[in-house]
Amino acid sequence: MIEIDLEQGWVRDDGDGGDGGGTRLPLGSAEGFALVSKAWLRAGWDAKYLYSFTWMGRPIIQLPEDLLRMQEVVYAVRPTLIVETGIAHGGSLVYYASLLKTMDIPGRVVGVDIEIRPGNRAALEAHELRGYITLLEGSSVAPEIAREVRALVRPEDRVMVVLDSDHSKEHMRSELEIYGPLVSRGSYIVAADGIMRSLGRAPRTRPDWAWNNPRNAAAEFLEVHPEFELAQPAPVFNEGTLGEPVTYWQGGWLCRRE
Repeated sequence: MIEIDLEQGWVRDDGDGGDGGGTRLPLGSAEGFALVSKAWLRAGWDAKYLYSFTWMGRPIIQLPEDLLRMQEVVYAVRPTLIVETGIAHGGSLVYYASLLKTMDIPGRVVGVDIEIRPGNRAALEAHELRGYITLLEGSSVAPEIAREVRALVRPEDRVMVVLDSDHSKEHMRSELEIYGPLVSRGSYIVAADGIMRSLGRAPRTRPDWAWNNPRNAAAEFLEVHPEFELAQPAPVFNEGTLGEPVTYWQGGWLCRRE
């Protein structure tokens, strides 16, 4: 149980006891902010906070904090090809395309989904940024789809990958093996939604999420792929006390170092 006193400006984690024990932490401390953020992330999941945003007309089911951090990474890495598995309504594809256009990066965005609903396809194909976007329909782990994605990679491309389709550990593990080799040195492959591991008995969860999640898949991948390292992007600008990032993509930022 977490206790918050906004009048006095402190937060306390009572653990499972609920007896008023635990250490009071200032709300503005790195530890206090992390504790409140953990509760806020869980509350946002319960309230379906992510399902309340659009980007340039398309629903974008992402935590705004993750999108801002991604913008910083894209600006630093300057990828010319961004591959996303799992596109839903296409908001993320439009977001990545808008970053490339705004940053004057001559790049493209490839979206892969096992089912692209006709309405979503029509909206994306009519969008102002359609020239930046390529859609591939099929399972992201199917050999023929993997071949199509590889065929779109030019020798000079700087590649970044975001995995946001089936979030089971087995599927994510397969995606990491398939798309990891495409990632350029100094760029990233992101296993999205590692927060699944820490949601407990929240709404719309399953008991096996404690182990069956992207974060565990990423950890297993790192054990056998020393060319990658876990590298949560640090804030480029930070005049506050921020320590741990506020993110749904916990344990999912893997940077290729060699």
